[in-house]
Amino acid sequence: MLIKNEDLLESHQRLCTFVREAIELCAPKDVHICDGSQEEYDMLCEELVIKGVFIPLSKRPRSFLCRSDPLDVARTEESTFLCFDRQEEAGPTNLWRDPVEMLEHLRKLFSSCMQGRTLYVVPFCMGLLHSSFCLFGVEITDSPYVVCCMKHTTRMGRLVLEDRDFDQTFIPCMHSVGKPLKEGESDVTWPCNIEQRCLVHFPNARSIFAFGSGYGGNALLGKKSIALRLASWFAKKEGWLAEHMLIISVTSPENKKKYFAGAFPSHCGKTNLALLSSSCSGWSVECVGDDIAWIRKGKDGRLYAVNPESGFFGVTPGLSWTSNPHAMKMMESDTIFTNVALTQDGDVWWEGMTQEIPEGLIDWRGNLYDVASKECAAHPNARFTVDAKRCPILDAHAEDRDGVLLAGILFGGRRADVIPLVYEAFSWQHGVFLGASISSEMTSAATGKVGTLRHDPFAMLPFCGYHMGEYFAHWLDIGKECLDPPKIFCVNWFRKDQEGRFLWPGFGENIRVLAWMFMRIDNTEAAEESPIGWLPRSSFGCSELFHISLKQWKQECSELARYFTLFNDKMPREILQELNGVMQRIEQASSKYDKLSAGD
Repeated sequence: MLIKNEDLLESHQRLCTFVREAIELCAPKDVHICDGSQEEYDMLCEELVIKGVFIPLSKRPRSFLCRSDPLDVARTEESTFLCFDRQEEAGPTNLWRDPVEMLEHLRKLFSSCMQGRTLYVVPFCMGLLHSSFCLFGVEITDSPYVVCCMKHTTRMGRLVLEDRDFDQTFIPCMHSVGKPLKEGESDVTWPCNIEQRCLVHFPNARSIFAFGSGYGGNALLGKKSIALRLASWFAKKEGWLAEHMLIISVTSPENKKKYFAGAFPSHCGKTNLALLSSSCSGWSVECVGDDIAWIRKGKDGRLYAVNPESGFFGVTPGLSWTSNPHAMKMMESDTIFTNVALTQDGDVWWEGMTQEIPEGLIDWRGNLYDVASKECAAHPNARFTVDAKRCPILDAHAEDRDGVLLAGILFGGRRADVIPLVYEAFSWQHGVFLGASISSEMTSAATGKVGTLRHDPFAMLPFCGYHMGEYFAHWLDIGKECLDPPKIFCVNWFRKDQEGRFLWPGFGENIRVLAWMFMRIDNTEAAEESPIGWLPRSSFGCSELFHISLKQWKQECSELARYFTLFNDKMPREILQELNGVMQRIEQASSKYDKLSAGD
């Protein structure tokens, strides 16, 4: 058996043990210890091209297209598990399994699962090296696609191995596509094992196992699994927050800068907001991160945030030079595209990229695209993977070891009605209630019926690594313990009129909403009190964006009351107090509010 870069294991006793046990269990043909170099990345990409997995894109230097199995295209929440000793620790929103029984099941799954394949050892860091915002991991995988994506999204390889804390603190992660190759057997372009796929977390044992899927968060275990599911559990015990949030800076015409974090379920405008191109002269936005925020109390008692990732794994459909020129610029080279369409001249395409559909498209399944069909040329959850250094608006403080000072926090979902364009919480406690109240129309980022409304508290429903009732309480505690906590806002870019048309143009116009928040934080902008929070006095050109239907809000409160019973005695009384406050204010509301109606 060939072990490439075996010298990298020297002086790492715990890592050596982990690798040796993985070899014995998985029975690979070869072993490759990843050094994280550009030469290694180029070599793996070339191997994937030779195998037909990567298609080089002639229009985009050092960029590739790959296509997954049609059944392996999104997160698999129905097979994602938390293994605590007691089911109560996982809570009602997570799938729990007994850790002893699950380990036995996993041992059977992983037995000889890498036969005929190369076992890759990927040492990586989530967070910033040599800082308190840092978690080490080692992902063992038989997918070179995973290795290439991890090169973009994590800090990986030799530099990580050189950290003195690495060997004692790394989180072991086992991943396999679950498709062993017998001698002489031909491989497929995208190996996977849909029938047996699972993603299993052991928070107390600090370990992760993933089997059967090669896609996204199911396989890139530093992203959702470590940086959110495990990190949220660590954060509860250690007094910080690990959140499904973007981080941006907003700079005013007076050259004042403030940082915001925002929690949105997938496909709810997170990438567009993170890479916003301002439509307002003098106002600008820069990006710290588009997906995950780790938030800690600084030495001054205030809250600071970092992005633990080093790259983007974003959704492509809807991105264009009109909607998001910064994203388009970032993807001009050095990008891995997954499940987008291929043009005749060797470029990529997806719905929303151009008004005209190019002729002769090859769709995401590898077939000639039929324009007359109702199918999409690119999968709705098609992705791009690229290094953050390619971001044209990367904030200068994106890699500050102490993080950036948060002035505001946004919560939002995809709602066609009920929720106004923007409103401000009355207090931190009220803001935590708003985060707990998020619901959104389901999208293609997760398996399930698209369009169905589901509760997604803090946009963390798939990612909270413990009982969500305790998670709400932890947020309340953070606000009590920090000095001058950020103001909290709720937004909804997706409100529609009675004909089903969007009321708000979104994209670059969202800077107007950010500017209002900015001025509210500075106490330079007035607001109008309403039963649900502080509303802008200006209508932003459309009063319907802020219309509050008493009937709909009574239904909203009733549904929230029903949902909150899910958490039983773990539900913080403060959240229930806030819900009761909204219900009382709605009941007391009268026609004196010019933005309030008892009709509908």
